[in-house]
Amino acid sequence: MVDVSWERGRFGQTARRDGWWVEPLVVFLVLGTFVVYTTWAALQGNHYYWGPYLSPFYSPELFGDSPHRWFGPQPSWWASWLPWSPALPILWVPALFRLSCYYYRGAYYKSFWADPPACAVSEPRASYRGEHSFPLILQNIHRYFLYLAILFLGCLAYDVWKAMWFPDSATGRVAFGLGVGTLVLAANVVMLGGYTFGCHSVRHLVGGRFDLLSPFRLKTYACVSCLNGRHKRWAWMSLFSVMFSDLYIRLCSMGVWTDWRIL
Repeated sequence: MVDVSWERGRFGQTARRDGWWVEPLVVFLVLGTFVVYTTWAALQGNHYYWGPYLSPFYSPELFGDSPHRWFGPQPSWWASWLPWSPALPILWVPALFRLSCYYYRGAYYKSFWADPPACAVSEPRASYRGEHSFPLILQNIHRYFLYLAILFLGCLAYDVWKAMWFPDSATGRVAFGLGVGTLVLAANVVMLGGYTFGCHSVRHLVGGRFDLLSPFRLKTYACVSCLNGRHKRWAWMSLFSVMFSDLYIRLCSMGVWTDWRIL
């Protein structure tokens, strides 16, 4: 007979003898660092572009002061009590897409809410509410934010194209080139693409809701399933790549780093 007395024991009580707390602790530190850095970077409102490079935290730049903006400077309708940054009108989309991600739910439920802290480890509550009531029922928006995330991914891909054109001081025109920043932004799009198109919702859209798949749909489903099988890996790699992309451009803009031109 299996002893399940730990289920109603004190928080953290378990019969496990392994280091079950290591992974939740690492996830807490890494995700916490990302949230703090992202919030800080988004509220800065400066050093988010350098030459043809635009930080993914600020893309697409709908309103702002950089050459990458789509419309104009700070809009007049922006609330006076709310700090202005070009990242604030758009960053909520990728933030909510990642926050409601099926993998990240399991990760931060364990690390931040201890719900539960790990398998077969007692949690600090006596009841389980699941995701059928407010506020966790809002996690169902993930499938809808997927569509917006794909549009944002297209904007980031366009940013990579723009990052291949540098001003030529001799002619006053722009000329094709490659810098380290170009490769950084391109790698970020690859990481985010693997994460986005490996999403469980994409897998459902392309084939999970059908009983019989056409040859084309079957190949698409197999491709998405391949990405989905490494969804955790794509999630973490894209987390680091998007943060490093912002950091790289920020330090280049501040003059701390020099962007090396490859071509």
